[in-house]
Amino acid sequence: MQLRFSDKDEAFRREAQAWLDANLRGEFAVVRGRGGPGDEHACIDARRAWERRLGADGWIGLGWPQEVGGRGAPLLQQVIWHEEYARAGGPGRLGHIGEGLLAPTLIAFGSEEQKRRFLPPIARGEALWCQGYSEPNAGSDLANVQTRARLVDEEEAAPAWKIDGQKVWTSWAQWSDWCFVLCRTEPGSQRHHGLSYLLVPMQQPGITIRPIVQITGDSEFSEVFFDDARTPADHVVGAPGNGWRVAMGTLAFERGASTLGQQLQFQNELDTILAIARENGAARDPVLRQRLAHAWMGLQIQRSHALRMLSRAEQPALAREAMITKLFWATWHRRLGKLAMDVLGPEAELADAAPYELTRLQRLFLFSRSDTIYAGSNQIQRNRIAERALGLPRAPR
Repeated sequence: MQLRFSDKDEAFRREAQAWLDANLRGEFAVVRGRGGPGDEHACIDARRAWERRLGADGWIGLGWPQEVGGRGAPLLQQVIWHEEYARAGGPGRLGHIGEGLLAPTLIAFGSEEQKRRFLPPIARGEALWCQGYSEPNAGSDLANVQTRARLVDEEEAAPAWKIDGQKVWTSWAQWSDWCFVLCRTEPGSQRHHGLSYLLVPMQQPGITIRPIVQITGDSEFSEVFFDDARTPADHVVGAPGNGWRVAMGTLAFERGASTLGQQLQFQNELDTILAIARENGAARDPVLRQRLAHAWMGLQIQRSHALRMLSRAEQPALAREAMITKLFWATWHRRLGKLAMDVLGPEAELADAAPYELTRLQRLFLFSRSDTIYAGSNQIQRNRIAERALGLPRAPR
């Protein structure tokens, strides 16, 4: 895919640049560049306010259709926004899961009532969402989900789903208002069958959240326990039992235009490493210089591949070619973290006693250790590529 920006696109770029420059100052100067990987606890209240500012000025839901409250911006303008946001140092988005994952899923699979109920608060930056997929025994093997829900019709209350089970690695759970939960609603069902996709309020009895402390000292994600937690009967997206199809649609939307913003964040990290290498002389080392060049080349490959995939970004199905994306960028980013430490040299080892006050590159190194594990480990990614993209037979168990 070749980017050719029209005069209208360039006018949109100037609008985005001007808005970001005008708003990432004053009360929001503190959030500039904060809230990224390894820095998730930074400025939570200010970043909540930032979400509301984005919503008030129409910068949430750029690609959503206008009839559901979006701007209907074409794909190239979505790319421009995400790149300019990262270039300006926009903070890590607390509302990304709602805007980038749940909203497209509702637009594709939800009822008209669900769209009217849930999309406007996301667009205003008021409702934060988390994703209830992984479990202790259903991480990369998502089809092994065991959290259960049953539909009850009690006389004193309207019909509702009652949910029991546990989710883990739930990003933003402690700050979220809602969670979309993949759970088993057909007794005796196995694997991909009998699952449903429920929309569950987080602030209720029966939900316990336990943050998981990471090596960086932050707690981006949590364990979430459901003990007779409830959600109304009509808060199921798609038909009951059809949750696997809806859940896979959500994962397909995860590879949309925002991936270009992620890659520009990677570019910012690489630029920092390059500047330090020039300053401390590490760039004169031929081995480090070659590794820096390989890092740059890997980033260009990521961008080219992402642009190739974006022509299918609005479809609720994952193209075969997209299946290499996570494996490639996760491995590349983990190596970038190691490269950052090697460029820093002995300074990479300097930190005060816990809780550590880490530099940006130290946080990068520590957080990037997890890149090849979360959202499907590298081993699972290779299995998916072999079986689903290449059509190879499963190895005998």
